[in-house]
Amino acid sequence: MTAYVNARLYPISREPVPDGVLLVRGGKIAFAGQRVEIPSGAEIKDLGGKFILPGFIDAHTHVGIWGEWYGPPEHDGNESTNPVTPEVRIVDSIWPEHTAFTDARAGGMTTIQITPGSGNIVGGEAVVVKTAGSVIDDMIVRNPSGMKAALGENPKGNYGRQGKTPSTRMGNAAVLRGALLKALDYERKVKAGEKDASKIPDTDLGMLGLLKVLHREIPLRVHAHRADDIVTAVRIAEEFDIDYSIEHCTDGMAIAEFLGKRNAKVNVGPGMWHRAKIETLNISMETPGVLARAGCKVSIISDHPFHPIQFLSTAAGLAWGNGMKEEDALRALTLTPAETLGVEDRVGSLDTGKDADFVIWSGHPFRVRSKVEQVYIQGQQVHQG
Repeated sequence: MTAYVNARLYPISREPVPDGVLLVRGGKIAFAGQRVEIPSGAEIKDLGGKFILPGFIDAHTHVGIWGEWYGPPEHDGNESTNPVTPEVRIVDSIWPEHTAFTDARAGGMTTIQITPGSGNIVGGEAVVVKTAGSVIDDMIVRNPSGMKAALGENPKGNYGRQGKTPSTRMGNAAVLRGALLKALDYERKVKAGEKDASKIPDTDLGMLGLLKVLHREIPLRVHAHRADDIVTAVRIAEEFDIDYSIEHCTDGMAIAEFLGKRNAKVNVGPGMWHRAKIETLNISMETPGVLARAGCKVSIISDHPFHPIQFLSTAAGLAWGNGMKEEDALRALTLTPAETLGVEDRVGSLDTGKDADFVIWSGHPFRVRSKVEQVYIQGQQVHQG
């Protein structure tokens, strides 16, 4: 057992502890709080008032699959051969040796969701992983963690310039509805085949993937920047009674009440980005706070590499500086994304029994002079600042 003493603990699930103790045993948190008897034989590490927070969680990244500087070998985010590719699984594209994983750990990220890109209406299955390891299968926390979908400029531009559907926003919506309806038709054929073997359809990996969404086993994670695209995503999700999250939600302030009434899960970001396209004209660091106050479940995301993951705490600090409550901003990097990703039983807060994923900071993580000094995943040190 290791005892980290004289620390400023931020458990997230409860109030900060100014003079706290964190006990770690067997890769799990044994205790996080104040006034505990430290077992004899425990290794004691005095932190001298430094901060301990849960490892941060980035709910939307393209770590290990996206072009940064290696060139074509890392262009594995979009299977841009068909607007509907639910059969592909991003876990089959991830390169654990990519420098993006090193960057993630340097920023205090211990858990991330990696999703396909947004070039297709349905882009494939996402996965939640820890940020340290050499074999992706050993890093998995939840697989699949969602089905990526996209509305707006990316898919309509990708296929419209090829003279294919979709080339408009109504085309985007029609293709998404059509894919979900096709999956329901496939399910009916499977059930008919259970009664009459001659009617059994050929196995269709894509339809099986979409049935996970329709059965609410995994959410549909919909890329949508502009307010009208966000509303379309909600409209379709409610038509089919499926779980969903809104990815990016750049125009969320314009429809905050609409989203708040639904307690929508919104993964907001990248906030520290330029106005790269018409959909991001209204980019603002006020957006996370406005949506949180409206009643949304807000996670702040990097969309790495579009905002470097190692600086995600800076984005959350700016959200705090632009009206978001401190506790909401910290939660948006920890427990809220854990809940949105369905992994809150293991990560997201310093609570007994959870994975010992934590970060020692020199100061408050929203202060630009603060430094990530040590990062631990399941009690093992994976980064030294």
